[in-house]
Amino acid sequence: MLTFARRFAFFLATAAALAAADRVSVAAAANLVYALDALNAAFRATEPGTTVVVTTAASGNLVAQIRNGAPYDVFLSADLAYPRTLLTSGDAAAGTLTPFAVGRLVVWTMRPELDLGSVGVLMRNTAVHKVALAQPETAPYGRAAREALRKLEVWSEVQGKIVIGDSVSQAAQFVQSGNADCGFVALSLVVSPELTGKGRYLEVPLELYSPITEAAVLTTFGRENAAARRYLAFLVSPAAREIFTRFGYGIPPAGAVAPVAPPATSPAS
Repeated sequence: MLTFARRFAFFLATAAALAAADRVSVAAAANLVYALDALNAAFRATEPGTTVVVTTAASGNLVAQIRNGAPYDVFLSADLAYPRTLLTSGDAAAGTLTPFAVGRLVVWTMRPELDLGSVGVLMRNTAVHKVALAQPETAPYGRAAREALRKLEVWSEVQGKIVIGDSVSQAAQFVQSGNADCGFVALSLVVSPELTGKGRYLEVPLELYSPITEAAVLTTFGRENAAARRYLAFLVSPAAREIFTRFGYGIPPAGAVAPVAPPATSPAS
């Protein structure tokens, strides 16, 4: 009977491990909220037995959660700096840093009468009373917006107009709801099926902000999850790159993509 009990306990432990391996918990920057629907559908088409659970927020807020023990397997950041921070602190698996896309910053408005000729002219328009952007301290798109406004020498002028969102998706919500006249958001949001055709946008010239190179990393929690490793590898696959391009992202140069370690395999028994 003792032998049976031990075998049954082993069976339960093995079943639990297999179930965990077929589940990937993803913490993703808010600019990816719509693109991830398409990405995860494509991933599940190749992995029908794998469940992907997604949480979106500002990259900096997700880093804080991961450091506090949140059980995420993969972290998709809107920049390179936050994943590198996790690698330095030991909260991410060494050798898994994977740049997967380059974001684009736009100014978006629902007001048809506003002149979108240039970002500087728009910011100085007296008809613009509220300008939304993500929190620069925790959201890379907010940081890029602040950098652009400083280079245009209008940052001090618009201080009284700024409405801060917790994330770039919340900044977009402020614009869509009319709580802001315009806002700095990710191109991936406004060209998504959910928002395409709503309002108008102006791409912020690339020379006004540092490249928004988005990168993923396996967390320490997820480093033994083979499905999570396959998900990370999928992010730089041709299928994923086609989706990123469709959502307005650029693709990092080949040299910027760090190799992903192959999934661990168990010997046949």
